[in-house]
Amino acid sequence: MELENNKFTRRSMLKSTILSSAVIAPILSFPLLGQAEELKDKTIPAGKDDQFTEEEEFPSFKFRFRDSPKRTYPEGWAREATVKQFPVSKGLAGVDMYLNPGAARELHWHAIAAEWGYILEGAVRITTIDPEGKSETTDCGKGDIFYFPKGYGHSIQAFDQGSHFILIFDSGYFSEFGTFSVTDWVAHTPEAVIAASTGLPSKLFAGLPDQEKYMVPGKVPAPLKLDPDEDVSDSPLTHKFRFTSQNPIFKSAGGSVKVASAVEFPISKTITGVLEIIKPNAVRELHWHPNADEWQYYISGKGRMTVFGSSGRARTDDFEATDVGYVPQGYGHYIENTGEEDLVVLIGLNSGKYEDISLSDWIATNTNELVADHFNGTAADYSNKPKGKIIIGLKA
Repeated sequence: MELENNKFTRRSMLKSTILSSAVIAPILSFPLLGQAEELKDKTIPAGKDDQFTEEEEFPSFKFRFRDSPKRTYPEGWAREATVKQFPVSKGLAGVDMYLNPGAARELHWHAIAAEWGYILEGAVRITTIDPEGKSETTDCGKGDIFYFPKGYGHSIQAFDQGSHFILIFDSGYFSEFGTFSVTDWVAHTPEAVIAASTGLPSKLFAGLPDQEKYMVPGKVPAPLKLDPDEDVSDSPLTHKFRFTSQNPIFKSAGGSVKVASAVEFPISKTITGVLEIIKPNAVRELHWHPNADEWQYYISGKGRMTVFGSSGRARTDDFEATDVGYVPQGYGHYIENTGEEDLVVLIGLNSGKYEDISLSDWIATNTNELVADHFNGTAADYSNKPKGKIIIGLKA
């Protein structure tokens, strides 16, 4: 549903959503299994501590989401993959979440991470507010993405079919340090102070539990009004992007690649989204990202990824639907389809600028003689080398 031209005042939107029915956004702050002190000395910037020395055991770059404890609520469920469950994933974390019809992830914000979401099934209404009081209310359907900058208040509410979505955060530690929920905050504030802060009777905030609601039941959102005197958004940039309508940056017999960086989706300044479809017998070629860590969610199909980490070390793992993969910044890697159907991989990179360097392009930019010297051949052997990136190639 396209809502860019719909109208809805920011003030009326806030009054109708804050602390009322269920307009809540996605970020994961489960009741913690471990306390923050366990990680207090580990808040390392992305890409700064991802190199493994020769003495260290090369870790696994695979995590099975289904092995993560699922937090179940009457309104839905969620499970996470942070450094606590997936230790190598220092630069990015992910959440797998489902909301029942009308349910909302409660109003909240993240202090240390931006949030990027991809709708797998169903549709949601998102709301957000920025430090200047600019807000947006808009609807996202299957294949759409959304983005909330670090510190922005937001919420997500499911429509009548419910909704299943993946969330990616640009910090592997976000769950322990990053979520501030409105019900938790209000429950730990004197009612008189709340009344003075909101201009509403204190009785409206009585009886809250001592912890966040996390998910809130509610009615399925009504269609947004088309009143020309009201604005659905006064935000300078939209928080929604129709990823499914984006043309691939690459397409061949081997598959396709779509990218949503800050160029295509300007508000998404810290996360680039990628959707790769790799056909049977095809390979996403050897490459690396010089500016970002890579977090992967395998949507469908079967695949295999090998990560190269220098000093003669490489790790190969097999993946299937719902598995998560991770590649530290600068590490060489490739993904191949090992099944009989398309391999579909959702990728988040913790930079708003998309960069990669591929082996085929690297070889193409060097002389045949120099390439031959490296690989024990002759210059003539490389006379038909590719002219640039292959990106996704078919195996012989």
